[in-house]
Amino acid sequence: MRLVIARCTVDYVGRLTAHLPSARRLLLFKADGSVSVHADDRAYKPLNWMSPPCRLTEEVDGSTLLWIVENKAGEQLRIVVEDIEHDSTHDLGVDPGLVKDGVEAHLQELLAEHVEVLGPGYTLVRREYMTAIGPVDLLCRDAEGRTVAVEVKRRGEIDGVEQLTRYLELLNRDSLLAPVTGILAAQQIKPQARTLANDRGIRCVTLDYDQMRGMDSEEFRLF
Repeated sequence: MRLVIARCTVDYVGRLTAHLPSARRLLLFKADGSVSVHADDRAYKPLNWMSPPCRLTEEVDGSTLLWIVENKAGEQLRIVVEDIEHDSTHDLGVDPGLVKDGVEAHLQELLAEHVEVLGPGYTLVRREYMTAIGPVDLLCRDAEGRTVAVEVKRRGEIDGVEQLTRYLELLNRDSLLAPVTGILAAQQIKPQARTLANDRGIRCVTLDYDQMRGMDSEEFRLF
């Protein structure tokens, strides 16, 4: 990971346009190809970002340094660097990934056993389908045999949509799986996450944990 603290202006050029005026900011260049721009507030949320895969090029015009971050759709983050205060690179190694809590892990297990909750004709291909950037919770096929990646959460938030988006971008490079669509499955899905998911063609499914626990229950069986 490369960490840069610099005074800069940032312009996003794509389906929409956005401008960040000159200020001191933290720029994160991650090994997965993502780039994000942060201020010293807004908690963990970046001011602007570019999801992987993307390409970074550098142009120098006199004393002006321009970093252009472009994704495969041709959208760009154009970062004009006025002054660099810190620039360092760190090897964080392979992250072991998030360990889900008991409820979320059980929710994933239940959904794997009852994928018909996602829709008629759905079948499970594999749980924890491994990719280069982490495991997809469930890899399924719909009634027409198309591949579907499912991200399972207790609470569906924007982070979950972003995570699933990265998986979909990677999975769709595999000709044996593509085209791959996505489902965000959660007990509760926040309106902002639902809006972003819909914009990216990701379907949202609200899960009833108690109802799923009762499916095919052995609690009242005599034999």
